[in-house]
Amino acid sequence: MARRSLVTVLVAAIAGSLLIAPGAGAQDVAPPEDHCRDQCHDILPPGQNGNATFAELVSHMLLGTRPKHSDDQLGKYGSLAGGYEELTTGTIREFFNDHSFGVKPEDVERTYQPRADVTVVRDKTAGVPHVYGETRSGTTFGAGFTTAEDKLFLMDALRHAGRGEVTPFAGGAPANRELEQSFFSVAPYTEQELQDQIDRVAAQGERGRIALQDAQSYVDGINAYVQQAHRGRYFPGEYVATGHVDPVTNRGTIAPFELTDLVVLASLVGAQFGGGGGGEVQNAVARMSLHERFGPERGEQIWAAFRAENDPEAISTIHDGRSFPYGNAPANPTGVAMPDPGSVREQQLVFDPTGSAAEPDEPPSRRVVDPQDPLRGMFDDGVLPADMAERRGMSNALVVSGEHTESGNPVAVFGPQTGYFSPQLLTLQELQGPGISSKGASFAGLSFYTLLGRGQDYSWSATTASQDMIDTYAVELCSPYGGPVTTESNSYLFRGECLPMQTIERRNSWEPNLGDDTPEGSYRLVSFRTRYGPVTHRATVDGKPVAYTTARSTFLHEVDSIIGFQQFNDPSAVRSARDFQHAAHDINYTFNWFYADSRDTAYFNSGANVVRRPDVDPSMPIVSDPAHDWPGWDPETNTATYQTFDQHPNSLNQDYYISWNNKQAPGTAGDRAEKNAVQRGDLLDRRVREQIESGDDFSRAELVRAMADAGVTDLRAERVLPDLLRVVGEPDERTKPLVDELRAWLDDGGKRVETEPGSKRYAHAEAIELLDAWWPLLVRGQFEPAVGAPAYRAMTSMMQINESPSGWQNGEPGLHVGQGHQGSSFQFGWYGPVSKDLRAVLGENVPGGFGAPLCGGGDPAACRQMLLDTLAQAAEVPSEETYPGDGDCDPGDQWCADAIVHNEVGGIQQDPTTWQNRPTYQQVVEFPEHR
Repeated sequence: MARRSLVTVLVAAIAGSLLIAPGAGAQDVAPPEDHCRDQCHDILPPGQNGNATFAELVSHMLLGTRPKHSDDQLGKYGSLAGGYEELTTGTIREFFNDHSFGVKPEDVERTYQPRADVTVVRDKTAGVPHVYGETRSGTTFGAGFTTAEDKLFLMDALRHAGRGEVTPFAGGAPANRELEQSFFSVAPYTEQELQDQIDRVAAQGERGRIALQDAQSYVDGINAYVQQAHRGRYFPGEYVATGHVDPVTNRGTIAPFELTDLVVLASLVGAQFGGGGGGEVQNAVARMSLHERFGPERGEQIWAAFRAENDPEAISTIHDGRSFPYGNAPANPTGVAMPDPGSVREQQLVFDPTGSAAEPDEPPSRRVVDPQDPLRGMFDDGVLPADMAERRGMSNALVVSGEHTESGNPVAVFGPQTGYFSPQLLTLQELQGPGISSKGASFAGLSFYTLLGRGQDYSWSATTASQDMIDTYAVELCSPYGGPVTTESNSYLFRGECLPMQTIERRNSWEPNLGDDTPEGSYRLVSFRTRYGPVTHRATVDGKPVAYTTARSTFLHEVDSIIGFQQFNDPSAVRSARDFQHAAHDINYTFNWFYADSRDTAYFNSGANVVRRPDVDPSMPIVSDPAHDWPGWDPETNTATYQTFDQHPNSLNQDYYISWNNKQAPGTAGDRAEKNAVQRGDLLDRRVREQIESGDDFSRAELVRAMADAGVTDLRAERVLPDLLRVVGEPDERTKPLVDELRAWLDDGGKRVETEPGSKRYAHAEAIELLDAWWPLLVRGQFEPAVGAPAYRAMTSMMQINESPSGWQNGEPGLHVGQGHQGSSFQFGWYGPVSKDLRAVLGENVPGGFGAPLCGGGDPAACRQMLLDTLAQAAEVPSEETYPGDGDCDPGDQWCADAIVHNEVGGIQQDPTTWQNRPTYQQVVEFPEHR
């Protein structure tokens, strides 16, 4: 777009924005009876409104103004970190919004009808749409219309990300390229495969037929808003920044949504939050390196302790004595396809790069707004975070049965940690219509049903479970014409035939636009697919070339879960805790589901849990042959034999449930190594368990306080620092002041909290910085000398040593691993291995431990000296190295390094808020009555 005078463009944009018509002739509506009786609350920062017109974007860039309802939940949310200790049942509304059905007359902001059979009421408090449909179609149409009103550009960016086509949509920024490559590699579908998934669900009886109709009405609602907003010139201004629409002439296109876009969005959400497994190649490399260092017997002992498949010290959500075996390695596995040492390489994904795609990426810098051209370069660092495709095992839940509450009714505080975005990935809504009665949160673009929220007399939520439903198979490569076979060969053996790999391509090209100055470029993304899934690595096994593939049980089944979510929203389908569990069983992604009504609580672990052969080790690469395939596997449809309802971890009315992505139940193996002896779920479990054991019943306020207290506590301080200090004992003269600082912080709770709300400085800031700098030094000093540098590197590649709030200190000093400013912290890390080994050094009997201690070669004095030396070394690390700074923070700014920063998916920035480790969307519920 040729540059024009900012004044000229703004005048046209403002004139267009005045054409917004909220609708007229809306009728009075009434929600069904609400059995929560003002005892349900929720919160979702930063605000419901995620759409800003071009004029509003320019005003924000120049003046700092924000559209209405774009940030009005952030203050309440952020204030809990400094105010939770004084929270009472009477002050919950200072930190959460009312989660009742309907809108009180004094809280009605506007009422309108997107279509004759649906009425929408927006509330003043947060701008949340309350959708009342006379027909079922009108209800889901209204859901689509209102979601597009609030999150259109976000939805558009996400559907392009899920297809691996961000760069043609938004520009060639390096972050856009990284993002589209990541998502494409996980779900490389053809358009026909996307449609086939819709058709399969639609064929699943009456509920499938209804689901298709609901989804189509939802898409129709989205597209109705797209047409109106484009014609009325009140569409999101990001379409101007990305070159899709001219702000003066209004020429351009906002592409309509299609049903297949919902499949893409479902695959994107599933990849981030609902998967489990994979990483078997990295596991194999780490395991082999330990065997090479120590020999098979001792190496396997160390591997087993580190892998923590069924760590006897790990806490479980189910603690009633029952066991639910799944995903465990057999004693004598067969068909393990270990790569030859040094032979593994990642599968190439990018081909034929031209222009900027072939040039080295420049590191992003802090953007400076040009007053004459304020939108120029707003997406130079990407329209979405580059690492958004990384699997995120987040979310927490605390549910206490009525036996242990003041009211005698169950109390729940729960929600998903989905990261922090502006606008948020989740959107709030109330849906009332024939067969639908719900209120809560859904992912934008999938909100024809409420995914997490409440019904008329019950509420539900989920945490990421990550049991292992992804396997790695080694397919032997071949030549169809009898020529030489190498790791570059693109044919493979399948049941006696040499088949060509299927290739799925994206040909992406881009040019500079207003928002992204990246020079033009292009490349091809190519996924090589086998019947066992996409190829991730090439290697040799016993000298034979192989391709390692990812076999995911939800591949080609991204929208199967729609049936379960439909039932969650249907008051006739969920009348009891057991009904809810059976509905959750219809969800094929790996989630821990929690439920509470006025009488009962429930837990169910969902997922397409494939049944495996008894001699298969799912944590290692597997030979691809019928003897080791999933029983009942049909490669055409990717269906197999799955665990039955009763085999899934499930429970009714346990005394309490907690989940922070910890182990589901005894016997259920974690897909990765983090479900070990020290896991962040410990922070919740201790607080709830100790209060119940003391005989003190819970109120809603007390359960919120337990959650919030855990959410500002450093897991390492509470669970590992005591072990470190016991080994240190009486420090030497040079480290005594340092140890005293750490002990004072520990005595004060080991929390990362401000000296007072808004101070932007931590209490015990020096001790916190000391532990942050010490952790990578002590972990390396504890393990690398014992296991050797190659094994240590392989094990850190398998699992990072830490997950700090800032994203730093997670590997070698100065190495940034993971996303900073994400709030969610301390899930992944070597907290259990460090604790187990230190306790062994102290002479304790450690269940599931390493056997002989590793620290200091097993010598307590040598281990102690290492800790003292690395502690002294940590004290000399400059703050600018511990907290190196980024586009949001200056080097050395500890508070800012930890702070929650909302990733912009558009042009509206949010102010950083102090760190807390809690759900992004959170409910506080206590139903006093039942239907």
